[in-house]
Amino acid sequence: MKQFSTLLTFVAMLISSMSMAQSAGGYKAGDKAMDFSLKNVDGNTVSMAGNPDARGYIVVFTCNTCPFAQAYESRIIALHNKYAPQGYSVIAINPNDPVSSPGDSYEKMQERANRKKYPFPYLLDETQQVTRTYGATRTPHVFIVKKQNDDFVVQYTGTIDDNSQDASDVDQKFVENAMTQVLAGKPVINTVTKAIGCAIKWKNL
Repeated sequence: MKQFSTLLTFVAMLISSMSMAQSAGGYKAGDKAMDFSLKNVDGNTVSMAGNPDARGYIVVFTCNTCPFAQAYESRIIALHNKYAPQGYSVIAINPNDPVSSPGDSYEKMQERANRKKYPFPYLLDETQQVTRTYGATRTPHVFIVKKQNDDFVVQYTGTIDDNSQDASDVDQKFVENAMTQVLAGKPVINTVTKAIGCAIKWKNL
């Protein structure tokens, strides 16, 4: 009887781990991305469908405190300034639990957005449900989505470029390469790269 109980426990743990692995898989190119409704640093709620003129978005999961996110900050701003006029604005989402990372609280987000003059929304994923659904694991982690009818279809996921430290020494601009192909109406050749950055600070459940 004890062996049977142990077996049941093992099976339950295996099923649970499989379920977690599936949910952690996140979106791949061609998947329809979930829209969201999250609070911006200006107090308003932002969703992808809220801008009828958008052709798509560059969704970036990022934060205040990660050195990688800080190193990419000016490049994220540059992506918005380059592609927002072409219908693909940046939406930045902070996925971190402020209990685990106090520097990523909503108030600290407001301070940083104001100090750095973010030209894009900076949203708080308070429940972390959007982060889990998209499959973001690092800050920063990019998802390019293209609007197709009423859907937002993933075109690319991963890192911004191949140098997380020095913007002047970048060889491969992964997001810009993908955007060139998206804007030309062509399939993205390199649809996924490994996100480089700090691990997301998850809530203790």
